Amino acid sequence: MEVNTDIVIVGAGISGLATALALHRLGIKSLVLESSDKLRAAGIAFTTWTNAWRALDALKIGDTLRQQHGELSGISSLSTVTGDLNSDITFTDKGNKGNDHEVRCVRRKNLLEALAKELPKDTIRYSSKVVSIEEVGFSKIVHIADGSIFKTKILVGCDGVNSVVAKWLGFKQPALTGRSAIRGCAYYKEGHGFEPKFQLFVGNSARYGIVPCDDTAVYWFFTWSPSAQESRTLQEADQLKLKQFVLTKLGNVPDQIMSVIEDTRVEEIVRSPLGYRPPLQILFGNISKDNVCVAGDAFHAMTPDLGQGGCSSLEDGIILAKCLADALRENSSSPGENDGSKDEYKRIESGLKNYAKKRRWRAIDLIYTGYVLGWIQEFDGFGIRFLRENFLSAYLSGFFIKKADVDPRDFVLEC
Repeated sequence: MEVNTDIVIVGAGISGLATALALHRLGIKSLVLESSDKLRAAGIAFTTWTNAWRALDALKIGDTLRQQHGELSGISSLSTVTGDLNSDITFTDKGNKGNDHEVRCVRRKNLLEALAKELPKDTIRYSSKVVSIEEVGFSKIVHIADGSIFKTKILVGCDGVNSVVAKWLGFKQPALTGRSAIRGCAYYKEGHGFEPKFQLFVGNSARYGIVPCDDTAVYWFFTWSPSAQESRTLQEADQLKLKQFVLTKLGNVPDQIMSVIEDTRVEEIVRSPLGYRPPLQILFGNISKDNVCVAGDAFHAMTPDLGQGGCSSLEDGIILAKCLADALRENSSSPGENDGSKDEYKRIESGLKNYAKKRRWRAIDLIYTGYVLGWIQEFDGFGIRFLRENFLSAYLSGFFIKKADVDPRDFVLEC
């Protein structure tokens, strides 16, 4: 049975749900196809910077998430070689919702649930794995593994690094960096006692960070470039072995910091290789084509070093929805008027090109900056380490704030 719908979004991750909710706020209905049977909370938590909060406020869920996650006061960078504090940056006007540097660590599960809760009940269709895409006239036909078929005017791929939609647009698989990440979250019923600060430890060819989510939860990450022997050893390692491995690699860090790893339940620990979309693919590739486009990791997979993967996915959702709304309403009294016409098709194509134009260089900048930042922080040659610890630490940490400073006008959703 073939179902007709104006907009199909593939993937109920951050970018997919943000796009659907932004469209909903603009009075436009969409259908989200999610391959899993429920919302996926992989990734545990992520740091949300100023740009993310502007997007979340535009989506009208910012205050809900603020109640669940504490605000961070700053970011400090320390050496795991010497144990010394290399830099300490304070986020100004703490507690003021409208300040320039609002930063919190948000649990991915809480964010996805907050986005999904605001959508009409029939927006998300679970257990809907896309297996193929074909063109018929001005429409795209989306085939689902269970045999269902959806005919749509607009197809948006928010289906992650293994995106079917990105492949249809001609993108290759994201490239691997040769680095890996182990992440986890420790919970303390009686409170963890850490100050509300992002603490980053760099040295010994690794990065280790802890970020409180609230008074009872502390998110942590460990990134490094595994040797061939480590790769073989950890390939089939269970979560207990991953935990033990991180404890042996931390270097010169305070006991309280190391205890975060020790206090983490093994079921809260995950490992993943670090990949990215090479900037040249984004520069010359098809972010959009006809009435199809990509957003989120399907578009701009990046390393986590800058903390902008999830944040930029929220940006995508807002800006894409605005471009689509403008295209659908141009010379039309309602989004559904001129159904299937060439004029409407051209307006949609133009709107998606506008979205691609707005997002192309932003994505390239974030991918490149994050890649270089991670390389400098992990590379442990003496010359680089000396420069990093004595001159570059504050400059490098400043990129977290600088790259989150986007124009607030980009996040205004108006019907």
